[in-house]
Amino acid sequence: MKILDFGSLNLDTVYRVDHIVQPGETLLPLFVRSYCGGKGLNQSIAIARAGCQVFHAGRVGPDGSRLLDQLKEAGVDVHLVETVEARTGHTVIQVDSQGQNAILLFGGANRVIEKTFIDRTLKGFRKGDMLVLQNEISEVAYLIQRGSERGMRICFNASPADAALVQYPLHLVHTLLVNEIEGSTLAGTDDPDRIVDVLIAQGYGKEVVLTLGKRGVLFGDGKRKFRFKSFSVPVVDTTGAGDTFTGFYLAGVARGLDAESCLLYATAAASICVTRAGAAESIPDWEETAAFLSSGSLPDGPKP
Repeated sequence: MKILDFGSLNLDTVYRVDHIVQPGETLLPLFVRSYCGGKGLNQSIAIARAGCQVFHAGRVGPDGSRLLDQLKEAGVDVHLVETVEARTGHTVIQVDSQGQNAILLFGGANRVIEKTFIDRTLKGFRKGDMLVLQNEISEVAYLIQRGSERGMRICFNASPADAALVQYPLHLVHTLLVNEIEGSTLAGTDDPDRIVDVLIAQGYGKEVVLTLGKRGVLFGDGKRKFRFKSFSVPVVDTTGAGDTFTGFYLAGVARGLDAESCLLYATAAASICVTRAGAAESIPDWEETAAFLSSGSLPDGPKP
């Protein structure tokens, strides 16, 4: 199975603050740092660090070379990433004293993905390969349709949630990964069990993975449904935790693990991630995660 992540590439500017800024408020940050990010980049790096080969496709502007270097350093194949005359996507992220975040996203080059680029990229993939998608680039619906026509296993992290989600051909998705906000947007209910039941009943994925933050994760595929608890760890920064979870879950699938094992490794990797600052930089590898599961303690300890 080849894994193609057709996803976003962003430059993240992270401001550490006492609290998330309120409307009309001017707030001095404690410090500011720059990181490589984007849900696509984070998930590709997570898949690679989980021990799987992954090809990343997407676009950056002339200012995006740092992102490609970060991907290559993690072992991601970037020959399908194109440089265009548009500003690279970027985010402004606030992280408060509790590790929670608020994110402002500018799409940039991520929003100039067009159908011809998609068609020539997908030619290198076939039935049984995995197509990993998020909702931060343009032409997501077309990607789902064309990937399905090639017999690829469509894995869609429906984030960020927007009105266009319900217009996508989600019946073609195999694995749908959502948090509570995205799940409630699609299902029309805030109850986690109902979210999973409704999404499965609507055909929005053959399996649904609903992340619940500190409350763990809920899995359902129409035949069974079960919950995985989260691990108790000191939280430094939640940025990138969801992407780490997604990458490790899908890597577990590619490794041939059962759903329970995939969720176990994904939950553990995300738990390690939140003890560290940054997004891509905070993602552990498979060996770290296995050590955490074996010993019950963080491999490197919390990192400010």
